[in-house]
Amino acid sequence: MPDLVLHNAVLPGLPGPRTVSIEDGRIQRITAEHAGGDRPREADRTSGPLRTIDVGGRAVLPSFVEPHLHLDKALLDARLPNLEGTLAGAIKVTGALKAEFTVDDCIDRARTVLDLAIANGTGTIRSHPDVDPIAHLVGVDAMLALREEYRDRIDLQIVAFPQEGIIKAPESLALMEEALRKGADVVGGCTYNEPSLEECHEHIDEVFDLAEKYDVPVDMHCDFAVDDSDPRYALVEHIADVAIARGMQGRVTLGHMTSLASLSGQHRIQVWDKIRQAGINIVVLPFTDMHLNGRDDDHNVRRGVAPVTLMWDVGVSVGLSSNNVRNAFTPFGNADILDVALFLAQVGHMGSPSHFQRLLDTVTHRNAEIIGIDEGYGVQVGDRADLVVLDNPDPVDALLSRSVRSFVIKGGRVVAETTKSTTLHQDHP
Repeated sequence: MPDLVLHNAVLPGLPGPRTVSIEDGRIQRITAEHAGGDRPREADRTSGPLRTIDVGGRAVLPSFVEPHLHLDKALLDARLPNLEGTLAGAIKVTGALKAEFTVDDCIDRARTVLDLAIANGTGTIRSHPDVDPIAHLVGVDAMLALREEYRDRIDLQIVAFPQEGIIKAPESLALMEEALRKGADVVGGCTYNEPSLEECHEHIDEVFDLAEKYDVPVDMHCDFAVDDSDPRYALVEHIADVAIARGMQGRVTLGHMTSLASLSGQHRIQVWDKIRQAGINIVVLPFTDMHLNGRDDDHNVRRGVAPVTLMWDVGVSVGLSSNNVRNAFTPFGNADILDVALFLAQVGHMGSPSHFQRLLDTVTHRNAEIIGIDEGYGVQVGDRADLVVLDNPDPVDALLSRSVRSFVIKGGRVVAETTKSTTLHQDHP
C-alpha cells in the first residue's frame, strides 16, 4: 500500500492531471487521473498509513535546491548591520560578531532559516560555515548537529569555508582538514581574501590538495568584484588550469563570479572556453552581489551580477542561490529561492517565458546536478519523493505570482503545508 497518494497533480512534461503514488520514500507509480472511482474526494485525509491528498490541479516539482547558503551567519543584521554596505565591511562586521559565536547560537539562528527554507519548498541545502581562527569549528559543529536533527525534513551538505583566507590565516588549513575529518562534504575557498596574487594561487593549491586527499569536490568563493582590474578577482582561468591539471573537471564550483560581467571580446571567449573545458559550475548569488557591488561608482552604477544569459548562451553550467539571509552580506531574504530567481530575472534582463522556465530548471535540476544529487532527483517513477506542490497549475506563473508552496514532501512524507486566504470587501452605495 502506498504511503502517500497525490491526486490531480500537474507534472512537468505530462498532459492532464495525474495520480502520483509514493511508497518507501520514492515515486512508485504515475497514472492518468480518472473521473469517478473510489478514491476519497475530500481535499486531505489521513487513514492509517495511507494519506491521500487531492492537490486540485496544482503543479508538482522536485523540491528546490540551494547550493550556496551561509546558515551559520544567518540573522545577524539585527545585532550589527554593515553600514558601509561593502564586501570589506561585511567581512569586518561578521568577523567581530563571530568571535562570540557558540554552537547553540548558530543552531538557533540556522533553525529559523531551515524552517523557512522547508516551508518554501527547499529539500537540500549546501551550507558554507566559516572555518577560521575566529570561528574555529563552531559553525561546522552546528551544521553537523543540524544535519542529523533535520535529516527527515531537509538534506544538508557542509562546506569547510575559510572566510578569513588560508595563507594570511594559516590556522585555517588545519581547521579545514579537521572539518573534513568530522564529516564536511566539500572543501571551500575564499580565493580573493589574500594579500597578493601569489598568495591567492597558494590558497587555491591548498584547497585542491585537500580535495584530492579527502576525495571531495571543491566549492570556492571567487572573482567577487565589478571588474577584473585587481588580479585577485580574476582567478577563474587559473582555477580552470589547476582543475584540468589535477583531473578535477566537473568537480569544481565557484560562487559569485561577478567579475565575469566586465569581460568582452576575445578575452571573454577565452574565459568561457576555459570554464567549459574544466567543467566548472558558476553559482550566482544576486541578492548579495548586487547589494555589495558597485559601491564605489557614483554614476552609472554597475549591477555587479554575473552575466547569466550570456553564460547560458555559451553552455556554461550556471546555478543560483540565496547566499545569506539578513546579515552583513545580505540584509534581507526569507530563504525562498523562488524570490531569488525572480529578482535575478528583474535585474538580469530576463523577461520571456523561456527565461522564466530556465530559472525554474536552474533552482531544481541544474542546482541538483551542481551539488551531485541529480541521480534519482525529479518527478518520475523511481525518483526520490522530495517534492513541492505549488499553489498554481503553472510553475512559471507561480514564479511570477510568488505562489505559496501548498505542500512540501520529503522522503514521501509531508513536512510543510501552507495556505493563503484573501477576502476582498467591496462597499456598495
